[in-house]
Amino acid sequence: MKTKIKELRKQHKLSQAELADAVGTTRQTITSIEVGKYTASLVLAYKIAKYFNMTIEEVFDFSEVEDE
Repeated sequence: MKTKIKELRKQHKLSQAELADAVGTTRQTITSIEVGKYTASLVLAYKIAKYFNMTIEEVFDFSEVEDE
């Protein structure tokens, strides 16, 4: 799943570790989400979006998620 996390971090001059600390996860998790190797849980996605004062849909691209 594609995200805007990397771009948002750069705009806010945040390191992966700083964002991870702010949302209660690890730097490795943020890295994995940014490169698409890991999909954030709903709770983590909410925390990341809330941190940037955005909606989940503004941060995460759901266009490739299949409808069931």
